Amino acid sequence: MTIPQSFIQELLARVDVVDIVGRYVPLKKGGANFMGLCPFHGEKSPSFSVSPAKQFYHCFGCGKNGNAISFLMEHAGMGFVEAVQDLAQQVGLQVPDDDISPQEKERAAAARQKQATLTDVLEKAADAYRRHLRESQRAIGYFKGRGVSGTVAKRYGLGYAPEGWRSLASVFPQYDDPLLEESGLVIVNDEDGGKRYDRFRDRVMFPIRNVKGECIGFGGRVLGDDKPKYLNSPETPVFHKGRELYGLFEARTAIREHGYALVTEGYMDVVALAQLGFPNAVATLGTACTPEHVQKLLRFTESVVFSFDGDAAGRRAARKALDGALPHATDTRSIKFLFLPAEHDPDSFIREHGTEAFAKRVADAVPLSRFLVEAASDNCDLATAEGRAHMASNARPLWTALPDGVLKRQVLSDLADLTQLKAQDLADLWGQATSREAPRSSHSGHPGAGSAPARQAPAAYDHEPPSWDAPHDAGTWPPQGEPAGGYPGSYGNGNGSGYGNNRPAFRKGGDWKSNWKKKDKDSSWPPQPRLPRTPTASRADHAARLLLSHMAFLDELTHDDHTTLCAQPAPHGPLFSWLEAQFHEHGPLAWAVLRESLREHECEALAVKVMTGSHAQTEGAMQELRLELRDLLNRMQIEDIEAQQKLLMLQAADDPTALERYRALEQKRKVLLGVAAKAA
Repeated sequence: MTIPQSFIQELLARVDVVDIVGRYVPLKKGGANFMGLCPFHGEKSPSFSVSPAKQFYHCFGCGKNGNAISFLMEHAGMGFVEAVQDLAQQVGLQVPDDDISPQEKERAAAARQKQATLTDVLEKAADAYRRHLRESQRAIGYFKGRGVSGTVAKRYGLGYAPEGWRSLASVFPQYDDPLLEESGLVIVNDEDGGKRYDRFRDRVMFPIRNVKGECIGFGGRVLGDDKPKYLNSPETPVFHKGRELYGLFEARTAIREHGYALVTEGYMDVVALAQLGFPNAVATLGTACTPEHVQKLLRFTESVVFSFDGDAAGRRAARKALDGALPHATDTRSIKFLFLPAEHDPDSFIREHGTEAFAKRVADAVPLSRFLVEAASDNCDLATAEGRAHMASNARPLWTALPDGVLKRQVLSDLADLTQLKAQDLADLWGQATSREAPRSSHSGHPGAGSAPARQAPAAYDHEPPSWDAPHDAGTWPPQGEPAGGYPGSYGNGNGSGYGNNRPAFRKGGDWKSNWKKKDKDSSWPPQPRLPRTPTASRADHAARLLLSHMAFLDELTHDDHTTLCAQPAPHGPLFSWLEAQFHEHGPLAWAVLRESLREHECEALAVKVMTGSHAQTEGAMQELRLELRDLLNRMQIEDIEAQQKLLMLQAADDPTALERYRALEQKRKVLLGVAAKAA
């Protein structure tokens, strides 16, 4: 899809980055900016600044910065086109695309409208399920029995679908609305005269959200031993099991802070692990892990650990996850597999053995390269030539699926050692086999070996109390020993939207400690290399920064100011000339819009340099910034005058008028010096 750059500029001019960021990050006014805890790294003191003037965000801690589009891509995990479409929908714009026909555009618009309508219906049902949970002691008792606090229940929006065939009729007066069937909430029995009834009945409910926080489906679990134990929403226009992961919306910040994503099989695994200090867990939705799942996770982290149940089914799930992960296992990524004892799932293991034992298992998880070899060697007797040949046959499609790189070559070397062949010989054999199969594949239509399958977020229910925090629960819930704000490291910061930063971060090698030991605290850091000194910013840099941040200042400049700026050596002079042209054509624009207009422009590098980093913050009282710019321009003009005076002194012997011009410039210089001294 090709989106014109002019549309991107118009879109950024219409959206407000404060509103976009504020849906995900609690912000407070701080001077001219809004401040909050950075969503890209763990911190306890706010260093994340959002500028309404620049329409830009910047973190003084980790250096992340960008506009509304880049925020949705970095934080919500959206692709570029998806982020643009999301913002365009919010401000009522139609994303243009010259590559598709008007009919296709119309169908795409209808599909987006349908998606928004279905998510609204599902969100309304989720609200009802949450209300029912607070009224059902039986459902509350189930969650309490699993060790889930009210704070965590609130964080994940847990609910309860009551008994009865048509409880949603009290939520949706038009129970025969086709949207209820299309969203998967209601089943229509065509064999019984079109009789309608609720899909979910007498089940605790787990709302499934996409990365934007929209409710797209549900998972429901029975409270007793009825079958099926788990029931999921069917495939709908907004819900596709092979693409979505339960808990990803809630785990985004924790994944970044802990440095890895923990993939499990069940809803309760995710909720229980979040309760016990692993809020970076997500789960597949009753289906095998797909390449789409892995690709989505890798938008948030470069490290993924799969942790499935320890039984045979869990091993099979891990094997399928390996297939899904192979196409994305590049040299810079870490993908591991955690295998628990056969009688355990992650929830039961951590309750029996504790958090540190589970963390140790995570640290010691099997790397993808080793699991690939183990999977290829399964049921192969490597003591015989036949067994080694069988292993090589099993390994070939797995190895072929790996992206080219160092990891792929190292795995080839490991496999060659096991087959007792040279790596080059094994690669040649596999290459010959692929060549022989290629003609058959093209005729049969089957791919050859190794081909790879190719609106506002909820505010965590701030308006609601925790799901079962009621007077009769006082003293018994949350569980004894748990702080009132939630389990340490959980999301219980009082408003349901923050992320506790007091959990230890995951560190390689299995070292997981909740606090630094005294010897660690007192030990000195290793000597650091001397860093190159950052060049001092010039006056032209500073002027460019002020004008790019507050373009309206251009309207207040004198003719001499404009002349001085545009006469600066390249690339500053051309940048000021371009900025003036933009001002005359479009009026004052925010930096986020100017940034898009500068794409592939000769001045792009300079503009990005002066507007990047903590030094680029030019916020404050407008009058103070105007005075700062005035002083800069005066001093730049003084420098220009002094340069001209030096030339005139050289010309004075041959040009009688040079001395007069020198005196006129001296008078002007004195005036500017007086103004500069007064300003100082």
